[in-house]
Amino acid sequence: MHGRRLRKMLVTEIDKARRSGARLAPACRVVGLDPRTVQRWCKSASDSDMRMGPKTKPANSLSQAERSEVLRIANSTEFRDLSPKQIVPRLADMGQYVASESSMERILRQHGQRTHRGPKRPKSVRKPREKLATGPRQVWTWDITLLRSPAVGRFFYLYMAIDIWSRKIVAFEVHERECSELASAFMLDALAREECVESLIIHQDNGAPMKGTLKACMENLGVAMSYSRPHVSDDNPYSESLFGTMKTRPRYPRRPFSSLEEAQVWVSSFVRWYNEEHRHSAIGYVTPAQRHRGEADAILEKRRHIYEAARQKNPERWSGATRAWHAPREVFLNPDKQTLERLRNS
Repeated sequence: MHGRRLRKMLVTEIDKARRSGARLAPACRVVGLDPRTVQRWCKSASDSDMRMGPKTKPANSLSQAERSEVLRIANSTEFRDLSPKQIVPRLADMGQYVASESSMERILRQHGQRTHRGPKRPKSVRKPREKLATGPRQVWTWDITLLRSPAVGRFFYLYMAIDIWSRKIVAFEVHERECSELASAFMLDALAREECVESLIIHQDNGAPMKGTLKACMENLGVAMSYSRPHVSDDNPYSESLFGTMKTRPRYPRRPFSSLEEAQVWVSSFVRWYNEEHRHSAIGYVTPAQRHRGEADAILEKRRHIYEAARQKNPERWSGATRAWHAPREVFLNPDKQTLERLRNS
């Protein structure tokens, strides 16, 4: 209805322009129409635009039986997981020709079957759900990274877990292999040392050591397990960032570790520095150990008093408020869009 009304309105306006002395072609060009289209509209006695389309069926079109055969083959057990580009050569190897790839594509599209047609369709892997920590021993992340060994192509494996709220490294071990059994023992030792099981969430990658024995063991203890999407390192950012900090330290060895014991000693010294000496920018420049033990608030309050006293002593040096010296009370892992927007605006 709207199309017919618009067509009549355009024809009327063009007629007005022609009666005022305009020629047809320039008038049509102004409204973006071809003169022949307007002439056809003017000759039409009905609301139709008089385009009849092809009067004969294309000689190379498939019959209804052939189209049905294409659908049958494409949905068969043998071919339902394949695209037309894979089906056609396989049929040719079997001595059959049913239709071209483009014809198959068109028929499947018309029947809404251009997606995977079989039960083996790939799973839709969603981003992990948002995790929130408002204190220590609520959300941990962990991962395994490689440390070079003397043998080319062989590595030592560093298992390391971090509390995302305090940024404290709560556990680390170096082994000669990675497996779910070692991961289970590693995590059980960490839980016993930190004395936390209830309400704890442990996030990890999707590797084999993170599943199997470890998954069953943690679930039996009531520990919630969370996993990254396959091949998405951004889903485990705290552990990835920690390994980045470790391997870019000036004292990180540029040569391979000569033995498992040497690797353990070096990692132990790094953990001691990171937990007890390193002032972490994301937690108000206190050490992870201080925040984990609950000492951070007093330290930050003392800094605020020192800055306020300095401002009162020399007010001309301060054009605005003193430094806030604060640390976030909430720490998120894989925040959703609403949380990200709120954090940006806060």
